[in-house]
Amino acid sequence: MKKKNLIGLIVGSALMASAAFAAPDPNFHIYLAFGQSNMEGQGTIESQDKTVDPRFQMLSAIDNFNGRKLGTWNDAIPPLANKHGGLGPTDYFGRTLVEKLDPQIKVGVVVVAIAGCSIVAFDSPIDQSYLSTQAGWFKDIVNDYGGNPYQRLVDMALKAKEDGVIKGIIFHQGETDEGDSDWPNKVKKVYDRLVRDIGLDENIPFFAGEVPYQGSSKGTNNNIRKLPQQSKNFYLVSAEGLNDLDMMRIHFSSQGYRDFGKRYAEKVMEILGDDLKPVTTTPSSSSVEESSSSEVAPGSSSSVGSESSALAIGVVADASTVIGKAVVHAGRVSVPVRANGFAVSAKVFTMQGKAVLDFSNSYAGGTLGFDASLLPQGSYMLSVQVGSERSVQKVLIK
Repeated sequence: MKKKNLIGLIVGSALMASAAFAAPDPNFHIYLAFGQSNMEGQGTIESQDKTVDPRFQMLSAIDNFNGRKLGTWNDAIPPLANKHGGLGPTDYFGRTLVEKLDPQIKVGVVVVAIAGCSIVAFDSPIDQSYLSTQAGWFKDIVNDYGGNPYQRLVDMALKAKEDGVIKGIIFHQGETDEGDSDWPNKVKKVYDRLVRDIGLDENIPFFAGEVPYQGSSKGTNNNIRKLPQQSKNFYLVSAEGLNDLDMMRIHFSSQGYRDFGKRYAEKVMEILGDDLKPVTTTPSSSSVEESSSSEVAPGSSSSVGSESSALAIGVVADASTVIGKAVVHAGRVSVPVRANGFAVSAKVFTMQGKAVLDFSNSYAGGTLGFDASLLPQGSYMLSVQVGSERSVQKVLIK
């Protein structure tokens, strides 16, 4: 009896540890979105926009925003950027993706946008001399983003990475900077900082939307169309034919935002292609997602890079099958496994969900593994399935 209670305690502790350090879901695709008024969204929110598939989520970048708390996931019902915004391109960007992609895929967005802002609003810290010349409502939005819109975007992106994988960045800005010939270079600098500060894949795609061809800021497209010259990772989203505009002829209409959002989604699907397919098409209901020991609190004896590891038993429907914690040691990544004749599948994915290595055939002597030198340095997701049991772990290769 005491033995059974002890086993129950061990399994319960493993469950709590797994819940506390759950690995990011490789099938939760996240996109960062930033810019000025057209990204903020200026369209009237109509009845058709007020319901949304719960597979489309937004991470609130503002505290106490429409009942949403800072850093929490919510159904993506507009407005998504801030209290001053309306319907925008991000709304139907996400809705189109969840409609078109495999049902296993969820989509999340993190939106930081400020109407009328220059690209310098995404410098960090924001230039106070620039901010001092802005209207009161502009300063209110900046304050809602903690006084530092760029840092808020970074902080929320890091939070989002705990739950899913960041697949790309969508961007709409430039009207305020129409006369600045150095604007494309400034945008590239913001992109480079985001990649560095968030720890994104160096090839993460960046999708920039054009402004209305018949709008009062149409000259901005001369700058926007130069962005692909800045990086092979930059792509344009056309605004051709979207001529139903607001009274100021700066912003799209509600229907224009719906159509433009679909175009963003179509461009993302065109560029990312197979990278948008689910990592596992038939997940087991009894599977457990475990973080690698790189996510364990500092000081833990089970951190990645330690010289030994024990099998970590989580929820196992079949006691003959156990998948342990991944360990990086002496230039090799190893996962202790007890397969007992069950089929083994083991793959490595980038944090953007792209499969880069299959090491299923490496199983020998109770261990799966591969030479770490096969992959560039960085963070990866290991997906190991033995029979009906699956473990998804994050591992850092240095």
